[in-house]
Amino acid sequence: MQARALIYTGGQLGKWALDELSDGDYIIGADRGADFLVQNNVTPHLALGDFDSVTPDQMKRISETAIELFTCDPIDKDWTDTELAVRQAIKRGFRRIVLLGAFGTRFDHGLGNVHLLRHAHQQDCSLTIIDENNEIRLCTDQLRVEQNPRFPYISLLPLTIEVEGVTLEGFRYPLHQATLRIGWSLGISNVLEAPVGTIHMTSGLLLVIRSRD
Repeated sequence: MQARALIYTGGQLGKWALDELSDGDYIIGADRGADFLVQNNVTPHLALGDFDSVTPDQMKRISETAIELFTCDPIDKDWTDTELAVRQAIKRGFRRIVLLGAFGTRFDHGLGNVHLLRHAHQQDCSLTIIDENNEIRLCTDQLRVEQNPRFPYISLLPLTIEVEGVTLEGFRYPLHQATLRIGWSLGISNVLEAPVGTIHMTSGLLLVIRSRD
């Protein structure tokens, strides 16, 4: 199986994020996410960003620890540090990317990070966003979902204006050739009844959000 890129960015991080590490992962620390890795004795293969969220001492430790360091001006740049990290992972040939620390106190950054799922899809990449309470993926035609006690609830929300032809197999609340539209709550808080469920759809982009209370 192709190696993954794991991106640790500057939102909420904890031990749960370290538990996602596997042998062979390519580790990227974006801004404060790089400091989180260094503080937990994890060596980033790449640390990048404008590093406006770390102290000079933290920056020194990052620069001394990371295998590769890429810095940019906090004013003269087009992308957030998180998007820079995703773009770098794609540029370096990774087709499986996991984003950790994508959510914090800034709703604008969190929503922007969710939109990165679309960018990754357009580059033929699989991006998964994980935090302590949620896992978010994108479905574009068909997706198999396994039961996971960590995330018992599954919600389906359109990322495009409409998602058509939504059919669910193995779920408590089935749908058959349904249309989901932005602003509707029809797809929120479903549950898998079978060990493996399948989501089918014919058009649009659908967020698949697995959650726990």
